[in-house]
Amino acid sequence: MLDFLRARPRLALILVAVLLAALPFLVGAGLGKSWVRVLDFALLYVMLALGLNIVVGYAGLLDLGYVAFYALGAYLYAWLASPHFGLHLPFWAVLPVGALLAGVFGVLLGAPTLRLRGDYLAIVTLGFGEIIRIFMNNLDAPINLTNGPQGMNLIDPIAFGGFALSKTHKFFGFAVSNAHLYYYLFLAFVLVVMFVALRLQDSRIGRAWAAIREDEVAASAMGINTRNVKLLAFAMGATFGGLAGGLFAAFQGFISPESFGLMESIMILCMIVLGGMGHIPGVILGAVLLTVLPEALRYVGDWQRAMLGHVAVDPADLRMLLFGCALILMMLFRPEGLWPSRQRKRELHAADEVAEHESASVYDVRG
Repeated sequence: MLDFLRARPRLALILVAVLLAALPFLVGAGLGKSWVRVLDFALLYVMLALGLNIVVGYAGLLDLGYVAFYALGAYLYAWLASPHFGLHLPFWAVLPVGALLAGVFGVLLGAPTLRLRGDYLAIVTLGFGEIIRIFMNNLDAPINLTNGPQGMNLIDPIAFGGFALSKTHKFFGFAVSNAHLYYYLFLAFVLVVMFVALRLQDSRIGRAWAAIREDEVAASAMGINTRNVKLLAFAMGATFGGLAGGLFAAFQGFISPESFGLMESIMILCMIVLGGMGHIPGVILGAVLLTVLPEALRYVGDWQRAMLGHVAVDPADLRMLLFGCALILMMLFRPEGLWPSRQRKRELHAADEVAEHESASVYDVRG
């Protein structure tokens, strides 16, 4: 079947498009409306993972504060489209501004860290993420900018004229809920982000990022302006994070600093590592898995009640335990990820291939 579809790429593309269009209805009919919302969040995390993949996967810059750009996009949307300041600007005007603001802060973060690498860069970006979260948590006095730990609510939903995505609408006699409508909007943005990421990967800039990732000194010696290229990586990744933050604020209608903690950054980084760093299909797979599987493990408590009559292990603790074990096993047995690029798979298994060739050569000589 796979060979048949590979020989007919247009047919495969049509089947994928039909599946994506029908997916929320299939999931809603089989698992309930709440799982359609899980799909919506999965698409948001796909956008975040694709943005962080530019910084970590393409340019090789370890960023542990990526959630800060997510928060900036969300709070800017809340400031410009909620009763907090009495502004209710349309989403098509607010989303680009939020993405631009996040991109500017990406440059501001990248500028003082150009000489840092590895662990030092990770610590600085981690601190930046925590600074943004703490600022948002405390900017309720003397001027109330963020409403502090109470968060900001009554955020305007996305609307096209009088067509609000927060309401249920009927099309040809079928009721389509707000979760379904947001799914299609998020899917459209994911496709745009994927297109941009693919074009960047195959461009001169993408090759410059790959050169910096492999050896920054050699890249600089070959004439690559490492300063500008690294700043561009921070800016592009941050822009996608700000875009996802604005969509998150409109979808939830409420945001608070608790939504942008360090664990969110770590989860997004794990999505990239688990799926396949630098490989867009693998990043998407990792984002979907790490969004859907924790929700599925919430039912472990019901299974324990049905089988044991009581809950022996708290589902939240069990989820984190299984998550940690899965990451350890992945790093031990498949460090390239679930769906890596061919180049990365060859790089990580080069030693094994050399050993196999050497043993085969020795065997041939002995024979």
